[in-house]
Amino acid sequence: MITGLEERCIAMAKYLISTRTTVRGVARIFGISKSTVHRELTERLFEIDRFLANDTRAVLQLNKAERHIRGGNATKLKYKGMPK
Repeated sequence: MITGLEERCIAMAKYLISTRTTVRGVARIFGISKSTVHRELTERLFEIDRFLANDTRAVLQLNKAERHIRGGNATKLKYKGMPK
């Protein structure tokens, strides 16, 4: 029997995989904290559906590998709009 938390966890994982968004993006959509999203996607999901957890882990690892690029682009845009 699947509980409400498990349904939410599965829905978050499917959203993350389909959109390739970040943990912050998932947290914003589902209205919960990013730490809750991370905990559910890394710990709880593995107990519910291991195959979905492996796909989710791959997206999370990709996001982690790319985060320095996103941070650099955000800084570039921030200073690009500032007067010199």
